[in-house]
Amino acid sequence: MSASVQIPAPASIPRDARGPRVRSRAARVVVYVVLVVLGAAMFLPLFWLVVTSVLPSSQAFELPPTWIPTEIRPDNYARTFDLVPFGVQIWNSILVTVVAVIGQLATSALAAYAFARLQFKGREVIFVLFLAAMMIPAQVTVIPIFIMMRNLGLVDNLASLWLPALLSVFAIFFLRQHFLSIPAELEEAAKIDGAGPWRILFGMFLPLSGPILTAVGIFGALAVWNDFFWPNIMITSPENMTIPVGLVYLQAGLGGAPAAVVFAAISVVMLPLLLLYLLAQDRITEGVALAGISR
Repeated sequence: MSASVQIPAPASIPRDARGPRVRSRAARVVVYVVLVVLGAAMFLPLFWLVVTSVLPSSQAFELPPTWIPTEIRPDNYARTFDLVPFGVQIWNSILVTVVAVIGQLATSALAAYAFARLQFKGREVIFVLFLAAMMIPAQVTVIPIFIMMRNLGLVDNLASLWLPALLSVFAIFFLRQHFLSIPAELEEAAKIDGAGPWRILFGMFLPLSGPILTAVGIFGALAVWNDFFWPNIMITSPENMTIPVGLVYLQAGLGGAPAAVVFAAISVVMLPLLLLYLLAQDRITEGVALAGISR
């Protein structure tokens, strides 16, 4: 007599397994909705600026604001270049920004490598003093730097704008944190092969620091491009002004340019920075993430 084999019934599920998954999806939708709302709130002022730049000046401050223009005035952009030497001012800003950023990257890389890898007496004390300089307001150093620039004969000269910007304590700190995260074994292997500090820096550390250098360069470019305080002190002639000072000169120095023309000028100023960020946003994120990882 053959024994019958009984197959056990499948265990019943005590609760609906889809519950946590549904709640997780709902929470994700809520987060996306909040992010879209916040993004729209930040984008709307920029959109209003661009729309207003092509409106007649009489409609610039209408309430409610005009979101879809019915009459477009592209000549507002042309009038910007007619009222002030705006093309020259754009070139001045580009020149000062490029020179300052290249100088910052060069000096910051050298100083960061020294503070991160080289052993010398007083290294930690000097680095702490560098960090303490970040807590000093820029307005405190205006008078001594102005006296230095005047003694060098650089008042109303573009060199007075990029020379003080060649050194950035923030960039040194930023790069030092990244250099500390590079494994020491790589440096020791290079030393065994006969590489010196210069070869290690330029042949190993800098090629491994592309995202960091990009982030530092963009942060420096934003600071120099948008700086109004120092150029307003050093520059007096319109042909030597950078864009932020030129905008104030356009708005107030000429007895008040039409509002739409000023908005058109602001749109021109904003475009390079917006394109730079859109093209390099991944590198910025990667650079900031890598700089925060140190041994």
